[in-house]
Amino acid sequence: MVNKTFSETEEKMKKAVEVFRTELTGIRTGKANAALLDTIKVACYGSTVPLRQVATVTVPDIRLIIIQPWDRTIIQDIEKSILKSDLGLVPTNDGTVIRLAVPPLSEERRNDLVRVTKRLSEESKVVIRNLRREANDAIKAQGKEGKVSKDEELKAHERMQALTDRYIEHIDDVLAKKEKEIREV
Repeated sequence: MVNKTFSETEEKMKKAVEVFRTELTGIRTGKANAALLDTIKVACYGSTVPLRQVATVTVPDIRLIIIQPWDRTIIQDIEKSILKSDLGLVPTNDGTVIRLAVPPLSEERRNDLVRVTKRLSEESKVVIRNLRREANDAIKAQGKEGKVSKDEELKAHERMQALTDRYIEHIDDVLAKKEKEIREV
């Protein structure tokens, strides 16, 4: 029972770290990156679809993203979706492709983005800690029911703390990489 609780909690912690990584990909760093557009959804053909399902996204240099729709009739829809997003990028449409110039970030904007990434990391750490608490509560309940001895319960709590520490360290590593990326000029 303890091993099942442990493995389920570890799986949830992995997902929490992946969600954190995904949230960080949407934060602009001053360099062109195709992942910036991963969250963009385009309203076309009577539904809403991810941008990458209707266009090819390329990054020819550090300050430019080019979007080439597979169907030129939806170029306006793509442009509207980009303008509605919170990326702060202005698309240039020439009728066949959309160009997104990625301006360099000011120092003030870099500091704001670092604060946002730190807030996101703290939220992810809270999720990890809540998962630990839930798992520890489940282990305690198993102990009260007599399914787990006191020694096993203590060892399980120690194992759960070690697991929690490991995943919080993963979040700190991802945060450090993103901060470095944001601060690079």
